[in-house]
Amino acid sequence: MKIAVFSTKPYWIESLNWANDRHGHALMYTKASLDAHTAVLADGFPAVCIFVNDEADRDALRVLHRGGTRLIALRCAGFNNVDLAAASELGISVARVPRYSPHAVAEHVVALIQALNRKIHRAHKRVREGNMALDGLLGMDLHGKTVGILGTGLIGRVVARIMNGFGCRVLGYDPYENDEFRQLGTYVSLERLLAESDVITLHCPLTPQTHHLINHEALGHVKPGCMIINTSRGALIDTVAAIDALKNGRIGALGLDVYEEESDLFFEDLSNQVIQDDVFARLLTFPNVIITGHQGFFTREAIEQIAETTLANVTAFERGETLENQVSRELLAAG
Repeated sequence: MKIAVFSTKPYWIESLNWANDRHGHALMYTKASLDAHTAVLADGFPAVCIFVNDEADRDALRVLHRGGTRLIALRCAGFNNVDLAAASELGISVARVPRYSPHAVAEHVVALIQALNRKIHRAHKRVREGNMALDGLLGMDLHGKTVGILGTGLIGRVVARIMNGFGCRVLGYDPYENDEFRQLGTYVSLERLLAESDVITLHCPLTPQTHHLINHEALGHVKPGCMIINTSRGALIDTVAAIDALKNGRIGALGLDVYEEESDLFFEDLSNQVIQDDVFARLLTFPNVIITGHQGFFTREAIEQIAETTLANVTAFERGETLENQVSRELLAAG
């Protein structure tokens, strides 16, 4: 099947070509991100492959539909960037990659926790300048601390196992509780998790219910000086509220691999430009904030699994087989 691949980077070309040796699709790569203006590039392609910051909104989907597209193949787990209602109306199927090495993201969470806790980013800069003083680099033992996990799916459970290894007390909050997490930690209310956790890490999909889950009100309930980590979706956190909490000490450290306005920033080299996002620029001024550019998923194992599952979804669609990884408004309502 002909597939138009948007938001292409060299690592995607390498991994998709590797996986395509087993599937034999015709891949057309473009660096452009998908939106209503660039969707015309997919004219004549029955399938398009998109990533987290592509915009498959109603206008883009209409253009794709007119050009003959019948399948959106997401090379990610999240699907908040696709208008599922419009896709259903237009008869466009949507498939995602629901799981791909949860260890990749979970291990990045722990990297952010320890970098912030032990001030690795600041120590690295000092030592390179010949300054070996320890003032301002005091951390804490993670052993015995409480880690709150918002969202206890695959990634959340891997984080729980890792933090158990540090000797942490693990709390979890999830509307859909599961027995596997109960072997790793204790389910509590959201309010209790916020109030008791020394570290809070987010592992939720972005839905209308979770949008700005961490807002002014929630931050008013957190343990003063807590650390917050977000490797899921940027809009889970109200960034302006987080900045206020950093200023007044409610947040003691913040680690972000995602940002709610990241589509204009991440995955590009902007080192020779002035960043126009004033909120993002303000975040960069805090010494107790670490931001990485949506790289939590970025391991060789994860990329290969994403590529394989993405093309397997297309193969199943082409053969008329059941799309096990399909997402739709109807399926979500049924689930």
